[in-house]
Amino acid sequence: MTETKGRSPRGRSGGARTKGGDRMKSGDLRSRSASAAKTGTAPRPSAAKARPARHEGESAFGRGYDDGLESAQRRAERPTPSRSPATARTERASDSPRGDSGAGKAPSRRAKPPLTKPPSAKSSPAKSSPAKSPSAKSSPAAAPVSQKQKQKAAATETLATGVQTLVVTPDEADMRVDRFLVARFPQLAFTHIQRIVRKGELRIDGKRAKPNERLASGQSVRIPPLKLEERRAPVRAAGRDQEDAEFLKSITLYEDSDVMVLNKPMGLAVQGGSGTTRHVDGLLEALRDADGQKPRLVHRLDKDTAGCLVIAKTRLAAATLAKTFRSRSARKIYWALVAGVPRVKQGRISTYLAKEEALDGDARMRVARHGDDGASHAVTYYALVDTMAQKLAWLSLKPVTGRTHQLRAHTAHIGHPIVGDPKYFDIENWELPGGIQKKLHLLARRIVIPHPRTGKPIDVTAPLPPHMQQTWNLLGFDTSLYDPIVEAPEE
Repeated sequence: MTETKGRSPRGRSGGARTKGGDRMKSGDLRSRSASAAKTGTAPRPSAAKARPARHEGESAFGRGYDDGLESAQRRAERPTPSRSPATARTERASDSPRGDSGAGKAPSRRAKPPLTKPPSAKSSPAKSSPAKSPSAKSSPAAAPVSQKQKQKAAATETLATGVQTLVVTPDEADMRVDRFLVARFPQLAFTHIQRIVRKGELRIDGKRAKPNERLASGQSVRIPPLKLEERRAPVRAAGRDQEDAEFLKSITLYEDSDVMVLNKPMGLAVQGGSGTTRHVDGLLEALRDADGQKPRLVHRLDKDTAGCLVIAKTRLAAATLAKTFRSRSARKIYWALVAGVPRVKQGRISTYLAKEEALDGDARMRVARHGDDGASHAVTYYALVDTMAQKLAWLSLKPVTGRTHQLRAHTAHIGHPIVGDPKYFDIENWELPGGIQKKLHLLARRIVIPHPRTGKPIDVTAPLPPHMQQTWNLLGFDTSLYDPIVEAPEE
């Protein structure tokens, strides 16, 4: 396509080219000028002065065409506003030759914009595009942050710690690798710890660590770059730590630098749960040291069971005592008051126990068969210490395994449930003797465990709780009587 340079739109024969390609005679042009003079309108400027040079083959006359060019010229000179595609299509339709009623029939080809464009315009005025201001290019804050930039920023933050190599201390021996990281990096999210272990980013002596792998003293643990979060101190009321610390001290039966044995009261939960705000694990927050470490639980007691509860004060004690309870090396003796008197004075109870959910959401254990879903083997030895008129019996119990509600389920299984048990006492028309409180009569009387550091035995005995002491006094039971359960086998 070629352009005309400095020439009039008229052809060589003195006439203008019409839509059909024919030339209009000069006489017709003069008649049109005379008509314009009679009506008082000024003659239209020549095409060469009215607009830029046009392309060949385009119509030189027609009001719709001229108006379309003028409209396009004005749009090109003013800044293009930001418009939606629908608005742009509407404006293009209004500027086309069909939009003027005096233009007659629309030309066969759409009018093209002028060839002379403003330097800032990068596209045709007919194609609307959002305006780009110079400030938007120069200001980095105005530009949207891409996903790649976000990932790069997160990676930069993650690399803040760098690669580390830690040596396992004797106090950290036998700890699971994930617990090791929790102890070393308390501000690290546990989900992040699980992710780096699962992905194999953690190395122990150069080998890929397994999620359940336990550490040995002196091993080297290679830690990848970690994304540490600011540790938030638990919000506690003023003076609460001192009160909790004094309460724990008042119920302490034994304590040294590694171990503490508490006399847990009846009705105090060991851990928190639904609707439980006060529990032993929460009270231990008052004993948190300067490094952010607090004493740890190593075993559990039911909420309504009173007696000996072992607490580890160091990492070494926690790891060693947990292994002691898993291997059944801890020797535990319980006292209970049961309904009726067993015919066999000493015996062994061996069943499978499985958890079942009640309609009210309160779980309880049931005696199951071997192979049942969720069934676990449970073994308990019992010995009869004293009785009262064939109606009540004082039993000494020695659990070999540590299943949930094991003693309560086993005594109910042999037909002698524990007095005051709201879950497993199922004897109909049985009346509680006068003067005996309707509370669970079960005590973790004695515990013997090897010391986690020296290996010497720790032997601790808990006194009767107030409600059981009242019952023992009422029935005339003597706590100094010989306990035959000590002769029971260990397994």
